[in-house]
Amino acid sequence: MPPSPHPGVHTDGEAMGSLSRSPRPGAPHTADATDGGIGGSARQEVRPTECFPHPDARIVVAGEPGVLTGDELAARIGSATQSLAALPPGPVFCGMRNDLPSVLRYLAALRAGRPIALLDPDLPPRTLAELAARFKPAALLGFTRAADGLRRARGGTPEPHPDLAVLLATSGSTGNPKLVRLSRSAVLANARAIATALAIGPDETAPTSLPLYYSYGLSVLNSHLAAGATVVLTDAGLLERSFWTMLDEHRCTSLAAVPYQYEMLRKLRFDPAEHPALTTLTQAGGRLRPELVTEFAANAKRFFVMYGQTEATARIAVLPHDRLATKPGSAGLAVPGGRLTIDDGQVVYHGPNVMMGYAETADDLARGDDLGGVLPTGDLGHLDDEGFLYITGRMRRIAKVFGVRVNLDDIEHLLRDRGPVAATSGDDRITVWAEGLDTDGCTTLARRLGSELRLHWSGFDVRGVDRLPLLGTGKIDYSALEART
Repeated sequence: MPPSPHPGVHTDGEAMGSLSRSPRPGAPHTADATDGGIGGSARQEVRPTECFPHPDARIVVAGEPGVLTGDELAARIGSATQSLAALPPGPVFCGMRNDLPSVLRYLAALRAGRPIALLDPDLPPRTLAELAARFKPAALLGFTRAADGLRRARGGTPEPHPDLAVLLATSGSTGNPKLVRLSRSAVLANARAIATALAIGPDETAPTSLPLYYSYGLSVLNSHLAAGATVVLTDAGLLERSFWTMLDEHRCTSLAAVPYQYEMLRKLRFDPAEHPALTTLTQAGGRLRPELVTEFAANAKRFFVMYGQTEATARIAVLPHDRLATKPGSAGLAVPGGRLTIDDGQVVYHGPNVMMGYAETADDLARGDDLGGVLPTGDLGHLDDEGFLYITGRMRRIAKVFGVRVNLDDIEHLLRDRGPVAATSGDDRITVWAEGLDTDGCTTLARRLGSELRLHWSGFDVRGVDRLPLLGTGKIDYSALEART
């Protein structure tokens, strides 16, 4: 390997995960890919000319002095790389916190070609033990309910595929999740595409407002480090006063949140004008009510609606801020380097950030690229004549009421005017969970659904809850709701 131009940073793009050359931030893009041969080979070439993180990228730890950047950041990654090299072969399970040790461990694994699973650090012991038994990691590091340490020998387990870099749990998985297998080139291609689509430049500063084991949260870290921008590491939540103190202290310019967080911000009468440096808001992780999109967009310099899946590393489409008014309800255009098609109503994404495939056991980690850059998303939708995507539902989010098929996403969309709700399926009926609803309100809502869907209202079991259960990512925990029925 040739010597690196920066201490602690390798320049072999495929082996060490360097970024390929990207258009300048803010350059225009279209829904179709013209970069890297999308439509032919869906994998982009990774050129060994730019390093990840960008040499000018900066990491700040909230509440601590100093900035980690340049040679010092590279040296810290190099030290973490040496620690990983001392471990036995195989993937590493990382309890991925919004802190510096976790981030350095992640960046070191990318550099060293060591597959790393970024998991909820607070996983229950039984869930973590079951995952470890299935995937046979070399070590467990950073978990609340498990001591750091090596695992027993992997026996005759095949070594992971050399392209494999990151493992993430499937969105919303509990108990027995599959892991999404992501290559280094996929992770870095999506980081570059997001930085381009959002025009992230070196003057941008983003806080870790979402968990880093969640693909959306991880994409904020990756895209800013790829662009030479600043990331402020904090584990404070949006409902904590300390978060907003930190945001102002470090003059954060952007904030990423999921729909439920925006619902809470509205209840708190959040006003971006109270935070002068904050110019950009981004939203993904589900559909945000149109009136909230309009409200937040009107009060922010830039508001981006985005669509993505863990299986596509993070982002699939972005709706430019200046098209919000003309494309209401749209999820946007495919990210640079990607392409969207519709196959029998299903949204299909083509791009270099598509996962290699799923993994259910350690043997699956040795598999190569099963999908070839083509991802059937499982979402229903359509494209307009300009290539803007509109999501209409989820293929598997279908229930039957008295023999009639009903899309659960349509139920939630229909009730968007009454605040946070969630719909789950039962035996020939639909259960609707609504925050803050009393008995009379539940009956009224059930009759409304029956009237609007032309089905008998007894097919809708409406239940009031104080708060909808949430995953660590801020998304609704549908599994927890289904367990209550």
